[in-house]
Amino acid sequence: MPFAAALVSTGTVALAEIGDKTQLLALLLAARFRRPWPIIAGILVATLLNHALAAWVGSLAADWLRPEVLRWVVAASFLAVALWTLKPDTLDDDEAGLPARGAFIATTIAFFVAEIGDKTQVATVLLAARYDPLWEVIAGTTAGMLLANVPVVLLGSRFADRLPLKAARYVAAAVFAALAVWVAVRGLG
Repeated sequence: MPFAAALVSTGTVALAEIGDKTQLLALLLAARFRRPWPIIAGILVATLLNHALAAWVGSLAADWLRPEVLRWVVAASFLAVALWTLKPDTLDDDEAGLPARGAFIATTIAFFVAEIGDKTQVATVLLAARYDPLWEVIAGTTAGMLLANVPVVLLGSRFADRLPLKAARYVAAAVFAALAVWVAVRGLG
């Protein structure tokens, strides 16, 4: 299927991002700066950089590990991310101390740092280990991040209060669990 990597990556990250700490960070930035377009641009730049690095690591892992070992590592990792997704995220007080250098710079730095070790970064590593071409995974995970965060930035806290976060976490966990089963049964090829 054309653009399968991009479509799977977009859906996976968009669902995983709902209720995530970076979505809470987007809400915090929108409330603090009240300038949506520089915040959205910062999210885009930070996500492209962070997810390109994560996808590269996933691609290297796919090259280094034997296919059978990689298959079970990826399946187990997807299952771990599914369980992780069930835990609601909170924005720690330390993460809320944002630099006061303008909306774009603050967003770029804060989002890049917040994504390190986050579910969506781990998902990007796993998706890159599973899917080709790499650029589709990066484009898809970045699009998924924007799909989840742009409405929060544009509509602010009123929109975030209406999101069924618990249901979204369950759906995202089910998607990751399904990916784990898919990889375990069908392999990576």
